[in-house]
Amino acid sequence: MSQRGMQQETHRRTAVSWAVDRLFVGLIAATALQASAYAQSTTDGTDGTASQSTALPAIVVKGTADAGDLPAPYAGGQLARGGSIGVLGTSNVMNQPFDTTNYTEQMIRDTQARTIADVVTNNASVRAEQSSGGFGDVFQIRGFDVQPTDVALNGLYGMVSAARVPVNLLERVEVLEGPGSLMYGMGPGGSVGGAINIVTKRADDTPLTRLTALYQTKGQFGIAADVGRRFGDEGQWGIRFNGQIKDGQTGIAHGNQLQGDSAIGLDYRGKQLRWSFDAYNVSENTDEFRSQIGFGTATAVPAVPSAYNNLYPGSKLKLRDSAVMTRAEYDINKYVTVYGAAGEHYGTSEQNFPFASGMTAAHAFDVANGYYDQYTRTKTVDAGVRFHFDTFGVRHTLVTGVTSLNQEIGYFYALSSDSVASNLYSPTPLAPVGIPRGDMQRSSQTRLNSQQVIDTMSFLNDRVLITGGFRRQTIGQDNYDPTTGIQQSSIDQQAITPLAGIVVKPLSNVSVYGNFTSGLSNGGTAPAGTANAGQAFAPYKSNQYEAGVKADWGRVMTSAAIFQISQPNAVTDPTTNIYGYNGKTRVRGLELAAYGEVYRGLRMMASATFYDPKVSGTAGGTQDGNDPGGVPKFAFNLGADYDLPWVAGLSVNGRIIHTGAQYYDSSDTLRLPAWTRYDVGVRYGMRIAQKDVVFRANIENLFGSRYWIQQGTYVMNAAPRTLLLSAQIDF
Repeated sequence: MSQRGMQQETHRRTAVSWAVDRLFVGLIAATALQASAYAQSTTDGTDGTASQSTALPAIVVKGTADAGDLPAPYAGGQLARGGSIGVLGTSNVMNQPFDTTNYTEQMIRDTQARTIADVVTNNASVRAEQSSGGFGDVFQIRGFDVQPTDVALNGLYGMVSAARVPVNLLERVEVLEGPGSLMYGMGPGGSVGGAINIVTKRADDTPLTRLTALYQTKGQFGIAADVGRRFGDEGQWGIRFNGQIKDGQTGIAHGNQLQGDSAIGLDYRGKQLRWSFDAYNVSENTDEFRSQIGFGTATAVPAVPSAYNNLYPGSKLKLRDSAVMTRAEYDINKYVTVYGAAGEHYGTSEQNFPFASGMTAAHAFDVANGYYDQYTRTKTVDAGVRFHFDTFGVRHTLVTGVTSLNQEIGYFYALSSDSVASNLYSPTPLAPVGIPRGDMQRSSQTRLNSQQVIDTMSFLNDRVLITGGFRRQTIGQDNYDPTTGIQQSSIDQQAITPLAGIVVKPLSNVSVYGNFTSGLSNGGTAPAGTANAGQAFAPYKSNQYEAGVKADWGRVMTSAAIFQISQPNAVTDPTTNIYGYNGKTRVRGLELAAYGEVYRGLRMMASATFYDPKVSGTAGGTQDGNDPGGVPKFAFNLGADYDLPWVAGLSVNGRIIHTGAQYYDSSDTLRLPAWTRYDVGVRYGMRIAQKDVVFRANIENLFGSRYWIQQGTYVMNAAPRTLLLSAQIDF
């Protein structure tokens, strides 16, 4: 960018920051002046008692990943009674032969979540593998990586950013633990640990106009809008708009981030036809983002540097994403429903891509600066038929359908030959990239097609549910040299993956379940920065066995599950920098969870996961029996949200997130220490000038704990203590 262009960008950012700053301060001041005159107790509209969460009434939004109605919130409102499980449709968790967690918009707002990672880490079986301020969201579910590209949007893969999704656009975040390829189809990233489906907002029957002023330390201000209306004689037509802009300093030295997003959702709900359309656009410019580093030849795990330190001063990141999608269902009669969905997504990322090598025992390393720019263009289709019929007293829901995903990826990668000496605790600014920035060129073309047939049979008035089916999957991938455009390799492979699940209800409030699933995953390619970058790997199968029990006690839901998942072990050799597969990773585990409203006004979520991870079949058997890198022995979460009875509208909340020690890699020589994060928050809801207003304040990492967060053989330091403030008003 020219000097003049840089000046214009600086002026633009300053103007945006000033505007949202004034808006934030003005809204706080205006509401504070009238608080004492208008503050009053808020009721839930039924018995005059205090509401379960904030002073504002909960918004129940009709909409879904499959064009039906969303399941109602469970007691306490933080989680839902059910959710979508792909082609199997939307159902109550007590009828699902899987372990699922479905977070509501209320949970998202009250914790002031910013991305999906802030939401799903409320479950001990789910961890974020990058901290806030990094490149994006990468998840670990049941000990296995789940890439952001494997997040489904309204049931469609390939429609979200390869970095992160802002959750102000979302109504629900649904987590399926275990391989989800049979339910959702194959994800582009080939993840097997679980599946995440996010659901966009729909207009409610009650008109909504909501503005929220935002603040985040060190000095980032923002404003968000949420507007929804329904039209027609019976409210058949709905429109929902969401938008947000934030700008200012981040929690990293010399960091600044400008973010903006907007989304529009249209829907029609008729007696036979249900239709929806969604479009969104997200952009982000970041100066100084939190980066990853490898331990190289270090003989001990280094102490974690200050969370405010940037390991590579001078880093920059620019993200752009947009998508459009539509979904429809039509009831031909009470026995047959046809459905179809289609979407297209285009996303780009442009970043400095530093490459650090040779970290020594003295924590010194050399780092070269470079460029890594990437684009992703995805088109996807999902269509099928659902049949509802009885045979000899057995009710059937038979689903048959097809999915197709076509994704093109291209990039430009260049690494400067010049490097600078740096140190983990006193990083040296990056040297200028001495190479011209080129255009992104195609590197791969992936085709994921499948056909499925699944039948869910109900016996004894839903006391026994049996689900069985299969998906025929085809993976095709062509890989190209992005410099010359010459095709380097091609893969075309098919497999049939089965599903078997059973739910038995010995009591009306107890479900005992089990399942076996198998998935075919894209083997992927060696990432940029490795010695064999661009090398394609054959698809592979993964298997899961799971059994568990769920009990609904009316206001509290409890569950316990045991599972086993296995897949080939993907590693980057720290000595040769060659990416490849070495043996197999098998993870067994025990999950315990409880959530709901323990007593009126006290909402809780608790979960614990215990892992038994092992690797086998490694080269020469040298690592057989070792623990795989990045998988702890245990993790637990405890969260509580309480309405204080002596101050109407005032609520407090807290959360503890703990992860046990884990090995850096499967050699089991370096062990990352366990860590614990404490979060606290408070909110106050009231009526001001006949308007519903909620003030929220949350502190993440209250005690400023320093710890490493791991992804593969790379780590990054956790984000520092972060203060989040917001003022929400409904007009």
